[in-house]
Amino acid sequence: MFGVLLGGLLTLPVPAAQAAPFPWAPSPVNSCGEVGFDPLNREPDPALPPPPPVLLPDRIDIPMPIPQLTPITVPGPAPDKTRIDAGPLAADPCHTPCPDIRDISKPPEQDPDPRPVPGTGNRPSSGDPIKVPHIEFKPEIEPIPVPVPGGPGVEPQPAPPPVVHAAEPGPLAAAVAAPRVTSVELAGQITGHGSQNRTDVRWQVDGTDLGVMWETKPGEVAVVFGDTFGKGWQVGGAGHDDQDWRSNVLGYSTDRELSDGLSLDSMVQDSRCHAAEILDSRKLKNWEMTTIPTSGFALGDRQYLSYMSVNRWSRIPGLWSNNYGGLAYSDDDGHTWTKDQHAKWDNLFGVGRFQVAAMVPQGDYVYMFGTPNGRVGVLGLARVPKDDVLNTTAYQYWVNGNWAPAAENQATPLVPGLASEVSVRYDQDNAQWQMVYLDSARGAIVVRNAAAPQGGWTEAAPLVTTNDYPQSYGGFIHPWSTGKDLYFTISSWASYNVYLMHAQLDSAN
Repeated sequence: MFGVLLGGLLTLPVPAAQAAPFPWAPSPVNSCGEVGFDPLNREPDPALPPPPPVLLPDRIDIPMPIPQLTPITVPGPAPDKTRIDAGPLAADPCHTPCPDIRDISKPPEQDPDPRPVPGTGNRPSSGDPIKVPHIEFKPEIEPIPVPVPGGPGVEPQPAPPPVVHAAEPGPLAAAVAAPRVTSVELAGQITGHGSQNRTDVRWQVDGTDLGVMWETKPGEVAVVFGDTFGKGWQVGGAGHDDQDWRSNVLGYSTDRELSDGLSLDSMVQDSRCHAAEILDSRKLKNWEMTTIPTSGFALGDRQYLSYMSVNRWSRIPGLWSNNYGGLAYSDDDGHTWTKDQHAKWDNLFGVGRFQVAAMVPQGDYVYMFGTPNGRVGVLGLARVPKDDVLNTTAYQYWVNGNWAPAAENQATPLVPGLASEVSVRYDQDNAQWQMVYLDSARGAIVVRNAAAPQGGWTEAAPLVTTNDYPQSYGGFIHPWSTGKDLYFTISSWASYNVYLMHAQLDSAN
């Protein structure tokens, strides 16, 4: 699950002047009276008693990997493309479409004060010796996948003919004015209990993350989310296999008034009030744990998704291992998707430079901004003619001021330092490129501008820090943003849900 790594990501310190919490405020409430989640770092509720002293744990569990041979069929089963047309949402936003599936008269039980209960654990007191926690080794299954013959699987796709474009010059463009962030505010909670979209009762989306957006056609925006959980999920991080786990889900929005949040009109469904998994995954650690969308774009009537096939998550925050980065396409407005069997960037020896991609069509090309798996890599750039977007041999990589063929791992870093969860758009009004990404070294989601995709890119201006929004990650641009009003999604690991942010910028043309 993407969030498993993302949750612990931004724990680096920032200057003390930025560290003061915001004043306490009651949790937000949607129009139906449901309590949502506030991602801001706030003072504790003054009406509650002060927190008890820090407790020492009674027990410390140390995981002990237990290898286990696990059969997995090759080829795998064909993806389930069952879809239903649920029709438009009810005019009453508080209408519950499927009360037999989700009984809102019994809200999920949550501890209103999750702080430790006094009198539990090994609490040291003056004059008492400190008790050492009991240490136990906890067995943890480590699957060893064993391929076994499967069914017919998906029909093989013919490979495209090799195409090699000769190297061409790609000089830096003239510098543009750096963006100046004048304000950043939370516009609204998009997903989860208490959100304006009530995704928990409408589509069984209780916990999810990311919120990658692109314009599918004039007037419509697709919003795709990462690992998603429903019934049985509890607040605080990604869920478990038995909590209605879907690797990804997709919704649509026609909302033009974003200052009060992002409204979803519908989601792709496979049954009543249930968001469908649009890109299948094998869901087996050390083979394919999940498939995570990283960007989307449209070329004519065909929709495209870049995604990463995750082999396994690491215990170290900010690291994971991919099998490959790939492309999928849809010819029915995103309801069903086909993974292209040849549009893949393999992660040979774990050093692939374009494992997590953000792809943007502009002019005659589609530009691909890519980083390695995890968030300790640098940002590279490639381009491909629109007609060859599924042919990896046709891509040219930006290397030392030139567009060079077959040079994936030689791509010149676009910006200094680390970059991950990159989101890019081209602003037609300003004729500028705008990029938002997570700078884990700074503990911030930042924005840069440029006159060309290869840069030069301006200095990074911070949008959101994890002192203000603890355990936040992401930073995916809404395609209807402007040079002055930047809307973007963030995720919070604490609530494991997605929010829309509004940044006002002052940038000279």
